Amino acid sequence: MIKQAPSVTSSAKPHYAVLDGLRGVAALTILVFHYLEMIYPDDYETNWLGHGFLAVDFFFCLSGFVIGYAYDGRIQQIGLRSFFTNRLIRLHPLVIVGTIIGFIGYISNPLIDAPLASGWKAILTGTVLSLLLLPYSSLLYRGGGLFPFNTPSWSLFFEYIANIVYALVLYRLNKFWLSIATLPGAGFLIYCAQESGWVIGGWDKTSVPDGFARVAYSFTAGLLLFRLNGVFPRPVPAWIPILLQLGLFFFPHVDKDWITESLLVLLLCPLILSLGAAAKASPGTTRLLDFLGKLSYPLYMTHITTVWIFGDYYNAHHPGGWELITIVSLLIVFNLLVAWITMKWIDEPIRSWLKKKFI
Repeated sequence: MIKQAPSVTSSAKPHYAVLDGLRGVAALTILVFHYLEMIYPDDYETNWLGHGFLAVDFFFCLSGFVIGYAYDGRIQQIGLRSFFTNRLIRLHPLVIVGTIIGFIGYISNPLIDAPLASGWKAILTGTVLSLLLLPYSSLLYRGGGLFPFNTPSWSLFFEYIANIVYALVLYRLNKFWLSIATLPGAGFLIYCAQESGWVIGGWDKTSVPDGFARVAYSFTAGLLLFRLNGVFPRPVPAWIPILLQLGLFFFPHVDKDWITESLLVLLLCPLILSLGAAAKASPGTTRLLDFLGKLSYPLYMTHITTVWIFGDYYNAHHPGGWELITIVSLLIVFNLLVAWITMKWIDEPIRSWLKKKFI
């Protein structure tokens, strides 16, 4: 038997602390992975976090589960306007914060000979569009990224699209039709993976279809997992889904191994989610996991500017050994501190004020 998931209309909904922790581990993985990308450019077989980029697919899958948990039982009652207001309040303040940080870092980067070479017209156009979470891939030094000031915003762009599709279509589907709806997403994911050779696209102008494929499958699969009450049938220790998640990220990368990567996304991400929803942790561990969950989104949305600057420094000076370890370690600590400050003094107060004003 599959254990019943808690009703979203219950007045005492449980808190999935381990899922929060898994979100935090995924954000930490992305942070480290992005630094390693600068050290091992285009060499994911040497990169010991060779599949760190699959954290995004886990984010999408978790998001589908959480959206279903939070809104399936009440979206008709609160209406579309309230749903979209809630989602904007939850997500968009840090879209703005990340863009501002990225803009400052972009125009003031001392390691680039001509940081303003794109021209102020292009820079300001990119800034306005990024603040609105609209793609603009025409700035120099950002590899054609859809959001050059804050590269991780690409996944928020597709997250917004998934939320719109949920509100207009997916919440109306019963379990059978939602199951059917996962099939095109899975097929599209496999097709894009086969075409590109792996599952990493979506962040730049050359791989936009991959982004649609990744969110189409993973978000819908997470929502379906919730609808089917697909929580693992018995409690498991928190370390089991966490270790499985780390295994996913540390799984060695092999060039053009699109079949394995597709299977990791199609099967392992939902399994980790199912186990995480059933996992139990001690009170102390629960507090730690809850903190990591709260820190995850600020960390994800504020870290990339230091990564770009580090990449420019690494290319210019090629530090190695303990010097490199020290630099990256200090940058990781710095990013964690910035994320905590952003969470406590910017994101939480702004969201609290917006809720009082608009909800």
